[in-house]
Parts: sequence; structure tokens; C-alpha cells
Amino acid sequence: MSGVYLDCNATAPIRPEAVEAMTRAFAIGGNPSSVHAAGRSARAIVEHARNEVAALIGGPASTVIFTSGGTEANALAIESAVATGSKRLIVSAVEHDSVLESAKASGVAVEYLPVKADGTADLGWLTARLAAWDAADGRPFVALMLANNETGVIQPVREASEIVRAAEGWLHVDAIQGAGKIITDSRALGADTLVVSAHKLGGPQGVGALTFGPRATMVRRQHGGGQERGRRAGTENVAGIAGFGAAAMASLRDKEIQSAWRDAAAERLKANGALVIGEDAARLPNTLCVAAAGYGAELQVMALDLAGIMVSAGSACSSGKVKASHVLTAMGLDDLASCAIRVSGGWATTEQDWAAFAAAWEQVHSRHAARHRAPAA
Repeated sequence: MSGVYLDCNATAPIRPEAVEAMTRAFAIGGNPSSVHAAGRSARAIVEHARNEVAALIGGPASTVIFTSGGTEANALAIESAVATGSKRLIVSAVEHDSVLESAKASGVAVEYLPVKADGTADLGWLTARLAAWDAADGRPFVALMLANNETGVIQPVREASEIVRAAEGWLHVDAIQGAGKIITDSRALGADTLVVSAHKLGGPQGVGALTFGPRATMVRRQHGGGQERGRRAGTENVAGIAGFGAAAMASLRDKEIQSAWRDAAAERLKANGALVIGEDAARLPNTLCVAAAGYGAELQVMALDLAGIMVSAGSACSSGKVKASHVLTAMGLDDLASCAIRVSGGWATTEQDWAAFAAAWEQVHSRHAARHRAPAA
């Protein structure tokens, strides 16, 4: 890949370990549900990877369900909660669209857990809302992501879990951005269901996983054969799952080193008038969300791309569209919601990459400012 790639929250470059694991899986062939030698070898690959993913996210391997990606895994958790009696869902206002849209499509009422100015969930609101819960709405279901995909803000999941458990509710955690970057132990976090995705941590696209605890009841929503212990029908993506497992183990091995590089770049942008979003909260070490008033996100992304720097404007899951960020709007930053870009490093990112981004941004911002400078009186 030519240029500087800093859009790893969209997709991280695939790790060599994942490529090697997938190559071995492709060479074996066989359906993991078959009982002959090739089938047994394929099954062994899937179960080995299941143990590797379980090591990343906590809990026994028997509770890990492989899916086609994070979106399906989020939908499986939400649909299972509704199928088992939840008639009203609470989702945080800064959730990824895969959670927000699945909740809207569930057929039950949806409420939004507000966030504070720093982007973290308002747990006071959650406590009061669950205290007033109507039993007619069934079991409370709360979705709170581990870390935001746009700002990198880390949510108080452990504290939220105590509030939800006191109300005998179900806490769902989208950990897709946090896994591989910060400790993501589903049991320590108190998550009843937790979701991860391979391609965010250096695995292949098209494979994800959900783990569930004893307080969650999973209901099969994709019907057919008895794969995934009867919880998700369809022949397993053996090579993708193998790559997922290898990437999970590699991410456990890696040490966090990017925050200093990220912060050095942020200081350069701040010196030019930019605002770092979520700066007052704990954030993922690889993520920088920055806004420049009056400089549209789309223009920034295009100008940087022409300079050889690849970043994004918020989530990359909106069919390539650049639109105002619902995350920034929820944080009370409506005036900047169309002016923020996301810069996100990955396992292969270097200090030089962050410095190159900062230098390029200074140049494109300076040109933009010069074009829009008010004429002298």
C-alpha cells in the first residue's frame, strides 16, 4: 500500500500471522461439519481459533459464536434479547450504526442513553431510568460500547454493568474498536454479551464473534444446519476464522506504543486552532478525532488523500458517504459535527506516519485558511 494509511478503525492492514493461518486453512479444505479426515482437520482449525478468540475477550471458548462480522454479532445479541422478552431497549447515543439500526429494526421501543460533554455515558441518567423501569417492558436491555469508533473515548462499562445488574438487566457491549487495543475481558467488564470483529485488529474482513455470559439467552436467528452449537446456522468461514484467531493472539502480544505519537500530532494540530474531541476522557491509544471549525470533513479527507495520507470522517460504514457525525452531535458539538476527521493507527503504524499526517494537515489547513481569509478592510 502506497501512502500513509491511518484509517485502521475502519480496517486494519492484515497481519502476516493471519495470512499464514489462512493459507494453511485454504490448503486443508474440507467442511468442518464432515466426519472424514479433511473435515476433522477443518474442525480442529475452527476450534483452535475459537480458543484464541476466547483468550482475547475472556470467558470459555464454548460461549464464542462465530459470525459474518461485527454487524451480524450485534444484531444477534439485540434480536436474542427481544426474542426472550425485552420490549424496550436502551442504547447509548454514540453507538455504532450496527447497534443503532438493529435496535430501530427490532420492533420494540428504543431509548437513547445520553453522553456527557466528554463523550462518556451519563450513568446518573441510566441509574434513574432503570430505577423507574416498568415491568411491562420486560427485562431491561442496555447497549454500551467499550470504546467509540470515532472519538476513541472509552466508556465506563464496568460501572454501567453494576447498574444494569442491579436492575436484573442485560448489558451488551460492542467491543469491536477496543479489542486488541485495550484489555477486553468480557467477564471482568460484566458484559452479558460482547462482540468483536477480526478486521479491526489485523484479521480478515467478513468474520466476527460474540461471547455470552450465563445471564444471556441466545436465540438462533439464522436457521439451517446445526453449526456453532446450534446457535448460528451456516458453514463456518474456516480460513477467515483461522486468520481471526491468529490476529487475536498477535494483538495480545503487542504492546501499546502509539499514544505518545498520537498526542504529539495532536499538539501540532491544536497549535493551528484544531479541537481534539474527547480529549478530557480516557481514549484508545491509536485514535485521534480532531475538528477544525469551518473546514468540512470531506474537504479535509480529500486534501489529505491527495497528499498521500488516508484518514476518514467518522465511521466508514455509511456506504462511503461523509455526513455529520451523530457522535459529535450527542456530545453537544453540533457546530463541529461536519468538520471532524478520524485518524487511527494500527499494528503496522509508525511514529513517522503520525508525523507525516501532522505535517500534511498543517499544509492543507494553511491553504484552506488562506483561501477563506477575510480581505483586508
